[in-house]
Amino acid sequence: MSAVSSRLPVFPWDKLEPYKATAAAHPDGIVDLSVGTPVDPVPALIQEALAGAADSPGYPTVWGTPAMRDAIKGWLEKRLGARSVEHTNILPVVGSKELVAWLPTQLGLGAGDQVAYPRLAYPTYEVGARLCGAEPVVYDDPTTLDPTRLKLLWLNSPSNPTGRVLPKDDLVRIVAWAREHDVLVFSDECYLELGWEAEPVSVLHPDVCGDTFDGIVAVHSLSKRSNLAGYRAAFIAGDARVLGELLQIRKHGGMMTAAPVQAATVAALGDDVHVQEQRARYAARRAALREALERHGFRIEHSEASLYLWATRDEGCWETVAHLAGLGILVAPGDFYGEAGERFVRVAFTATDERVEAAVKRLAR
Repeated sequence: MSAVSSRLPVFPWDKLEPYKATAAAHPDGIVDLSVGTPVDPVPALIQEALAGAADSPGYPTVWGTPAMRDAIKGWLEKRLGARSVEHTNILPVVGSKELVAWLPTQLGLGAGDQVAYPRLAYPTYEVGARLCGAEPVVYDDPTTLDPTRLKLLWLNSPSNPTGRVLPKDDLVRIVAWAREHDVLVFSDECYLELGWEAEPVSVLHPDVCGDTFDGIVAVHSLSKRSNLAGYRAAFIAGDARVLGELLQIRKHGGMMTAAPVQAATVAALGDDVHVQEQRARYAARRAALREALERHGFRIEHSEASLYLWATRDEGCWETVAHLAGLGILVAPGDFYGEAGERFVRVAFTATDERVEAAVKRLAR
């Protein structure tokens, strides 16, 4: 076994390939609801900003342009309700997955340290811990953990995969506990603008963190809200001391957001219209798929936010995957996200209207 194989779990999506082949054999083609990748066009004003900055022969800075930091600051204050945001509280990153995977390493964590994340979670939290030799730890309630060796606590609200939203009172309690025990909190809030039956709250809101960002950092992405997964546009915001240290490390590593992407980020964060238009598309697809799944015998749990429906037929997740693949529909098995998901599947509604309609018709039969 190679050194990499011994450190990392098996890449889960490879296990889905046979079911993808089955679904693709459907006479009307596959409906791929397994991966939450945007399929709708990048809004025109963002494309124009990207093209307008295409003549960028020099190296961009890791910290980004003042214009981008101003745009992020304005969005944090307007959308999240954050107060007293300074440029030192902001750091662009090259997509949020890169940040999640390499954060424990960049924080200097290693053997003897623990990284905690929800029992049902995006697999990259575990990968990040293993890459630096830290111990991954799962939780149902982080305040029940032993904080002795806990160095990094991941929150994820809205959750991937379940769409669960942490109530504000829970966030207040968790942040207070983490500060009491000197545990750094990183809150993955990449789906925050996609609340359906609940309004997600950021850890940067003063009702949660008070008048200081000490010990807390929020992670945000433009991939979902603005269809920019291909741009790798994301940023973190919060504790200036933590971000200052990460900035120095990322300078050494040359982790720079491309200059045209920085310009596109400014345009994206300055416009609310395209976000509302995209929300409306997702809301319609979500409603159609939810009704079709429930009529087909599924039960939907959580799913009050994000781009996914957390669905079960009270059977093993791979049985459900096989059943749906036979209908030409590909979904993600719940055990990709932890053992607690082994009787669920994650159904993304990031498919075109035409493909969603095809899935609805197949489920009705």
